[in-house]
Amino acid sequence: MKPGEEQKVCEVVRDVFSEFVAPLYENEGVDEFSRYIDPILLAKRSKGNHFTLLAEDAGNLVGVIELRDFNHISLLFVVTSAQRRGIAKHLLHEALEMARSNKPDLSEVSVHSSPNAVDAYERLGFKAEGTEKLEHGIRYIPMRLHLRNHDDG
Repeated sequence: MKPGEEQKVCEVVRDVFSEFVAPLYENEGVDEFSRYIDPILLAKRSKGNHFTLLAEDAGNLVGVIELRDFNHISLLFVVTSAQRRGIAKHLLHEALEMARSNKPDLSEVSVHSSPNAVDAYERLGFKAEGTEKLEHGIRYIPMRLHLRNHDDG
């Protein structure tokens, strides 16, 4: 993500969240998530311990991944029309390459999956680690992806 793209990124994330995740949440959770995807805060996080990668198709933003501390997925959203085309897998692969270049000993990545995204994360190799949690109105299942070392093949 380049400076100035934060508004566009937040709009895409908000649209996908509103369609798929918000209906599963109480108002507190929707409000909490809305505060998180503020463009100003996204820009601040990008200057700190987060990085955001984007996927485009024909010049249109179709996917977003944000990692915190190179080992936790904060956001992973793909627009409805582009889902099930490998975009999330590609974003994850690129994010892991970037994370490993900054943290060569990286052995796992975590995510707090919304209930409706568990299957998608499982297809990406993540495993659930416990039952559904609720924090500040946000429903999630803790999941983890164990990474092979580059030297393992």
